[in-house]
Amino acid sequence: MNERIKELASQVLDELVPETWTALKYDKIKEIQFRTAELIVAEAVAVVQRRFMGDLNREDLEVRRCVEDLKLHFGVEL
Repeated sequence: MNERIKELASQVLDELVPETWTALKYDKIKEIQFRTAELIVAEAVAVVQRRFMGDLNREDLEVRRCVEDLKLHFGVEL
């Protein structure tokens, strides 16, 4: 998980549940951030794969590159 995901997850926690920082331990907050990142990236990857591979029923090198770029950009392995 990269810094951008951490920033976004922290922003959401600050906005929606500001008491989270005092109620949860740091490890649990990190776990929430990481799982959130995984879910977002998995959804994005699924959209790209459906859009570019679903109808064609073939693997396209460029689609695989896009998928890998998404995972690398967000620092998530699926």
